[in-house]
Amino acid sequence: MARIVMKFGGTSVADLDRICNVARHVKREVEAGHQVAVVVSAMAGKTNELVDWVRKMPLVAGASASFYDAREYDAIVASGEQVTSGLLAVALQSMGVDARSWQGWQIPVRTDNAHGAARIETIESATLLERLAMNQVAVVAGFQGIGPDNRIATLGRGGSDTSAVALAAAIGADRCDIYTDVDGVYTTDPRIEPAARRLARVSFEEMLEMASLGAKVLQVRSVEMAMVHNVRTFVRSSFDAPDAPGMDDFDNPPGTLICSEDEIVEQETVTGIAYAKDEAQISLRRLADRPGISAAIFGPMADTGINVDMIVQNISSDGQFTDMTFTVPTGDVDKALAALEANKDAIGYDTVQSETGLVKVSVIGIGMRSHAGVAATAFKALADKSINIRAITTSEIKISILIDGPYAELAVRTLHGVYGLDKR
Repeated sequence: MARIVMKFGGTSVADLDRICNVARHVKREVEAGHQVAVVVSAMAGKTNELVDWVRKMPLVAGASASFYDAREYDAIVASGEQVTSGLLAVALQSMGVDARSWQGWQIPVRTDNAHGAARIETIESATLLERLAMNQVAVVAGFQGIGPDNRIATLGRGGSDTSAVALAAAIGADRCDIYTDVDGVYTTDPRIEPAARRLARVSFEEMLEMASLGAKVLQVRSVEMAMVHNVRTFVRSSFDAPDAPGMDDFDNPPGTLICSEDEIVEQETVTGIAYAKDEAQISLRRLADRPGISAAIFGPMADTGINVDMIVQNISSDGQFTDMTFTVPTGDVDKALAALEANKDAIGYDTVQSETGLVKVSVIGIGMRSHAGVAATAFKALADKSINIRAITTSEIKISILIDGPYAELAVRTLHGVYGLDKR
């Protein structure tokens, strides 16, 4: 007997028929003798609808769209998961499975006080473990907990993945299965490269890079938590038939295992290619090359909540001036430019330039630590396709390259092929 956490996203519980399908997946694990806790998201589209209602209500009442209490926002948007957890519990009971629903505050899942983007601090699991020992399925509303002010607090978009991994860590689960609308993690986006392959295993570090660099399979915070607590996590498809061959294979179910590097016997040099659209580039010209200039630029960016990514600095031949170029999400360009203008005297730049419509393509693999020439291979392959590189950043297991948007798909297919990802 094992202890399993199963998480189902919005598309997996989009309507009553799909909720019943989820119940059959849960019943399969119960009949195999496992203790099961289930974490659910709101039904597809429901959270967006609730958020829209919150933002419209002040306008209807005669105030600005930004005028609402973040605590009430959480109370409203958390209701989507409450409905789903109750419906799934009813479906399981109808199939003869002992189950009950749990809201975040009932467990409780304790968070900090950052309403709308709270972080989990502790999960008090004693009562939940007692119920699991009685073979009762716990159906837990994801995305939510209770803050120090004794109010419901939500974890931010995609927070149900984080709820599931945190719960798995708290109850000492043997496995955390993330069921979604894809059947695993692929070498790249199959919509761009049909030859993309599903990966059997991916290290936590690689998955963290993939998630932060554009892959949408898992939420970044959930991968961070899985890595910190060493929670073995399977990415699986909820649309596979519950009784399909291999679905009950505990050690190797269909999907992709996210695990520690030690569990991956044969480490490939490159594991996958990720990409992120809607990147923007901002350049500051003729800055005085002096101590503190970087802090003067990026301090205001941080204060405004702007995530700066790639940074390139070029110093003039006489050493007196420098140009600073960096990237931000396209949606943050106006905020970034406003922050720079407000701090122009402190920064002391001559001119500022910005350009949108760029794409970041990344090569990822833990095998890069011990193999030379990985970057050179990428640069030559892109040059052969006449793709110009605007900026480059690297880490031990990643190379990110900024290019013009129209070349995104060509770059992804080129890099996928040059590393032989379609042949293994």
